[in-house]
Amino acid sequence: MNSRPMPLICDGYELRFESLYQAGRALAFPCDARGGVRLDALSEKALQNYLFARAVVGRDYASPTIRRV
Repeated sequence: MNSRPMPLICDGYELRFESLYQAGRALAFPCDARGGVRLDALSEKALQNYLFARAVVGRDYASPTIRRV
């Protein structure tokens, strides 16, 4: 049994949601190369922000992009 937690940052990528209305404003979350976010590794606030960003794509935020960090 492996009791070590998996790292939050997977492969040095982030899933980034850019604001449609405020240049430079964005929400970003650690992800793997395919854009998969480990929801169980996010803080409660980060999880709320992630779910919000996904729900308002096209209204408040652009479709997410995957970036190397």
